[in-house]
Amino acid sequence: MGFKVCIVGATGAVGVEFMQVLERRNFPVDELLLLASKRSAGTTLMFKGKPIVVKELQKDSFQGQDLALFSAGSGISKEYRQACVEAGCLMVDNSSAFRMEDGVPLVVPEINPAEAAKALQKNGGKGVIANPNCTTIIALMALAPLHREAGIKRLVAATYQAASGAGHAAMVELEDSTRAFLDGKSYTPKVLPHPYAFNLFPHNSPMTDNGYCEEEIKLSKESNKILGEKGLRITGTCVRVPVLRTHAEALNVEFQRPLSVERAYELLGKTVGVTVLEDRAKNRWAMPIDVAGHDDVYVGRIRRDLSQDNTLDIWVVGDQLLKGAALNAVQCAEVALLGALAPNANR
Repeated sequence: MGFKVCIVGATGAVGVEFMQVLERRNFPVDELLLLASKRSAGTTLMFKGKPIVVKELQKDSFQGQDLALFSAGSGISKEYRQACVEAGCLMVDNSSAFRMEDGVPLVVPEINPAEAAKALQKNGGKGVIANPNCTTIIALMALAPLHREAGIKRLVAATYQAASGAGHAAMVELEDSTRAFLDGKSYTPKVLPHPYAFNLFPHNSPMTDNGYCEEEIKLSKESNKILGEKGLRITGTCVRVPVLRTHAEALNVEFQRPLSVERAYELLGKTVGVTVLEDRAKNRWAMPIDVAGHDDVYVGRIRRDLSQDNTLDIWVVGDQLLKGAALNAVQCAEVALLGALAPNANR
């Protein structure tokens, strides 16, 4: 059984990853349609060794399609949602447009796979699945099994987020500004609000009245929805760091019940989609250069918080473009359309 699949935002950083993930995981694609803006239409991209010409996104683009993977921003997702679902096409959306909407499943397939099937019960058999924020996905891959064991009471997160989270243009800006810095040349930022080379700054998402940026609020609200909770106390400080791809997170987690360091390692060591990587003797833990291009989320440096009971500190690293975006979206489609996850092809 194969499917007609379209990718909206095909020329972007996540769009390119969509194609590679579909190919690596042998998702049954009978026909692939690549869609983008009028400006990007006509670009040729490769899929399974064959060239495919990108077409301009139109309201009728979804006719006859089974699956649409969206990563073109929340505005495009909102504009084309109705056309997509009315065409009987399952929409898996990587933007923030529908994540907190009642009735729209927000899915990390290793955590709440049953939610993915709910999208198929809407709109004549097809509906919308929301892909969570990358920071949320990466954190919850490590936290969900611990939450099931001991119950999270409070989470304090500090995140170190790569350029990839702001798109391909931000990755190019990091490269260009770094080159200019090393050459002693001036460089004016065009994508991000501050100089990026050899610098870091609080996350560039819009600031809200309470002093939290939108990225930090997403972590709290989305985590509660995915875990099926309402009152988990979550606070975070999100930082943009000069790394091309792969986010790192330092998580301080207070639990309702005692959880030993040894038991945490045991649980995470057998969690699908998680790899423990560390060498304590050499003070060596997972880094972005280890994890970039890998499907799994990597964890380590689990230790007891000496300042507070029932609290652990955990280091988590995940590829924002893969598990934080394209991989998770394709996995959602696997669960919804095929009934199960395929094994991770690139650990």
